[in-house]
Amino acid sequence: MAAYNIAVISGDGIGVEIVREARRALDAAAAKEGFSLKYNEFLMGGAAIDAVGVPLPDETLEGAKNADAVLFGAIGGTKWDNLPRHLRPESGLLALRKGLDAFANLRPVQVFDALIDASTLKADVVRGVDLLVVRELVGGIYFGEPKGREGGKAFNTMVYTEREVERIAHIAFKAALKRRRKVCSVDKANVLDVSQLWRETVSRVAQEYPTVELSHMYVDNAAMQLVRAPKQFDVIVTGNLFGDILSDEASMISGSIGLLPSSSQGVRGGIFEPIHGSAPDIAGQGIANPLATILSAAMLCEHALGEIGAARRIENAVRTALEQGYRTPDIASYGAVKRCSTEEMGAVVVKLINESK
Repeated sequence: MAAYNIAVISGDGIGVEIVREARRALDAAAAKEGFSLKYNEFLMGGAAIDAVGVPLPDETLEGAKNADAVLFGAIGGTKWDNLPRHLRPESGLLALRKGLDAFANLRPVQVFDALIDASTLKADVVRGVDLLVVRELVGGIYFGEPKGREGGKAFNTMVYTEREVERIAHIAFKAALKRRRKVCSVDKANVLDVSQLWRETVSRVAQEYPTVELSHMYVDNAAMQLVRAPKQFDVIVTGNLFGDILSDEASMISGSIGLLPSSSQGVRGGIFEPIHGSAPDIAGQGIANPLATILSAAMLCEHALGEIGAARRIENAVRTALEQGYRTPDIASYGAVKRCSTEEMGAVVVKLINESK
């Protein structure tokens, strides 16, 4: 029997609640597929600041490096908003990504038929949307040097090397080979030198994938096209800043940020997390939607462990739960047959996994 070590970072706010349900789904899928999981829990974010004074303890980074994958909830909250930047919860996540060299952020956006009316866009625009945003995660303007403030000015530097662009481009093209074989590279090459390097490098890598169609799009046009005609996209690959903005925009196509998973992957393992935040205003009330975290667990099975069967069982269970009308409060206005708590929704998914053939 295969056995895997999973580092668990629940984090702050609703993190504890949603990660708990994801673990239950993982255990159910593992039992059906015949492998085992060992969990080791670590602190990060506000919880770590309160406990040891820093957002990413050395023990957490070391535990993440030694794990097969990291299952992560969410961090942050108003309690820590006034701390210096390097001590805020979000700095812990940036440091974890950097420490693991988790350079590729994958955000799938899929519209469930059962929730077609939840999107703010027209049904005929979003029906059938199935796209993947591949965002470079450890380079670009968030990490470029120099940066800082001097007198009455502030500055940040956008920097990319050919190697950084090459490796994220390979991730995007390999993903496209398993999908509809289309990659759209998003940049601002008409203005930025760094984007000209990006476009040249992606075009060169594309020659290694002759069966994949490559197109280029300026980021402002891409932002417009995502809401005008999102079905035109298969895989979008872009840099850190543009990817941050476009992936959040794309997330709203589905109608609820509580439904979308993500992974941040490097050489091995990766960090698997919902795209939403810690929602401290609803923490502890049992009303958070766990489905994004459960779907992140499915991505963990597929991308980190290679357990494709387990991933499909989890994904199918989530889809069936929605088709049967189970809804947490954030999506209860759309076809609800039974309004669920966080724990109840998790239990439905587990039941459906256990019943799967």
